[in-house]
Amino acid sequence: MMKYKHLFGPVASRRLGISLGIDLVPYKYCPLNCVYCEVQSTTHLQTERQRFFPTSEILSELDSFMQSEPHLDFITFSGAGEPTLNSSISEIISHVKTHYREYKLALLTNGVLLNNDEVLSEILPCDVILPSLDAASQDVYEKVNRPKAGLLVQDQIKGLTRLRKLYRGQIWLEVFIVPGITDTEAELKLLRSAIKQISPDLVQLNSLDRPGAEDWVEAASTERLKEIKRYMSQELTMPIEIIAKIKYQPGINALDEEIVHLIKGTISRRPSTAEDLSAMLDIHINEISKILRVLNREGKLRAERKARGVFYSWKA
Repeated sequence: MMKYKHLFGPVASRRLGISLGIDLVPYKYCPLNCVYCEVQSTTHLQTERQRFFPTSEILSELDSFMQSEPHLDFITFSGAGEPTLNSSISEIISHVKTHYREYKLALLTNGVLLNNDEVLSEILPCDVILPSLDAASQDVYEKVNRPKAGLLVQDQIKGLTRLRKLYRGQIWLEVFIVPGITDTEAELKLLRSAIKQISPDLVQLNSLDRPGAEDWVEAASTERLKEIKRYMSQELTMPIEIIAKIKYQPGINALDEEIVHLIKGTISRRPSTAEDLSAMLDIHINEISKILRVLNREGKLRAERKARGVFYSWKA
C-alpha cells in the first residue's frame, strides 16, 4: 500500500463523517499554541505564509489516491498545523474543485488569518469552513490560545465577521470549552455577543477528549456543556450542538482495526507519545490522534505526562 506524506485517512471524523485529510503544513506550524491541543505544543509559532512543499507533490498524491474513487463525505484541509499558512492553498482548492466536483471540500482553521484579504478570497470556493473561536477577551485568548505576539482576538472576530459577509457556503464555528477559563459568566457573555456578530450557520461546543498540551486542562462535563448550550441559545438563533463523541467502528476505515492492533502491540511493550507512534508506525499523526482519543475515552489507555510529552501505555 502506498504511503502518503500529505494525505491521511480516510478517517471517521466527529464533525465531517468519512473524511480524507490533506495536510498542507509541516508538523506544528501554527499562529496559536493552544493549551488544549491534543497534538501538543506548537513548535513553530508563525503567521507568515509560505509554500512549504511543492504543490505538484501534494496534487500528485491526491490524484493517486482518488483513482480508487473512494467513498468520502469530505475532502478536508486539516492536520497538525494551520492550513491557511500554506500560500499555495488556492491552487490546491482549484484542483479539487476542477477534478473532483462530486466531493465536498472542507477547511478546518483557527481563523487567525481570515482578516487577510488574500487568504479570505482564496478559501471562498470551499463548501464548509470550520473556524474556531474559544475566547472573546484578549486576556482569556492569551491564556487559552497563547497566540504569537501581537495577535488580537478582536482582529480574529473581525475576520470571521468578514468571512460571513463574503462567503456563501456553510460556516460551522467551534467553541472549545476550558472549564474555569472560557466558561465564566463574563467570557460566555462576550463570546455570545461575538458569535451573534459573526452569525455562523452552526455553533459546535467541544471539550477535551485526551490530554492536551498542558496537564491542568480538564474536560468539561456533559452537564456543563448542556448549560452553556442553553445559555447561548437564549440569544443566538442558529443551531448549537455539542460535538458528538464517535465510537470506534472497525469497517468505517479498513485500516482502523489494523492501526489499533499496531498501537496496542507497541505501547504494551513500551509507553510512547502520539508523535512516537506516528514515526514508528509511519502513520499520520492525525490518524494516530483520532484513535488514541477513542481508546482513551474507552478507558483502554494509561496516560503519563513527562518532559517530552504525554506517554501512553495499554492497560492490562
